[in-house]
Amino acid sequence: MVLDAVRPKVLATRFIPNASPDLARAYGLSPEHASLALVTADQDDSLYVALDEATKQAPVDVVFGRSFYAGSAHASGPLSGEALGVLAAPSPDDVREGLAACLRCLAEDACFYTADEAGRLLVFPHVVHAIGPYLAAESGLPAGSPLAYLIAPPLEAVVGLDAALKAADVRLVKSFAPPTPTNFAGGYLTGPLEQVEAAAQAFAAAVVELARAPREA
Repeated sequence: MVLDAVRPKVLATRFIPNASPDLARAYGLSPEHASLALVTADQDDSLYVALDEATKQAPVDVVFGRSFYAGSAHASGPLSGEALGVLAAPSPDDVREGLAACLRCLAEDACFYTADEAGRLLVFPHVVHAIGPYLAAESGLPAGSPLAYLIAPPLEAVVGLDAALKAADVRLVKSFAPPTPTNFAGGYLTGPLEQVEAAAQAFAAAVVELARAPREA
């Protein structure tokens, strides 16, 4: 039961083939961002990985990606989930292609995992072999860099990041210190791919071990 995949749920998708000028200005969109694809899901970090995958598979940009306060268990509505992502491109065909890639990633790749037998404690030890433009901008790394995207609840994330940084030849390029909108924490690590993978494994192992013995003697 430990480290079982918990697949994200896609809650709503919509296309806007030709966004109104006022909406475009309100969201700071460029003139070439005429067509939009919107998606909500109950896992924000999985959605961000999937949005990045869309930028690698289609000529789209991520123009909006935000987590909602308190997480999906306290969402504002049944279709809100934990985050909203918006893809934009010059044509409707482009955003449809991008959204299809995003949904494939959510169904087959990016997800949280259980860190305890009860399935109540979740961990996100995800490795992106080569980041696209979106995560490149978010991390400050060049596109194509390997990335360990590591997320867990606050205490677990601190212990897990320490273990990951000690276990592999990686460096921390961005930290998500608590509190965050969803009250999880973590960071981005980079280095050679095999080291990034080792760091992610060490992060997950540290969170699992903490779940087994939360109160150290």
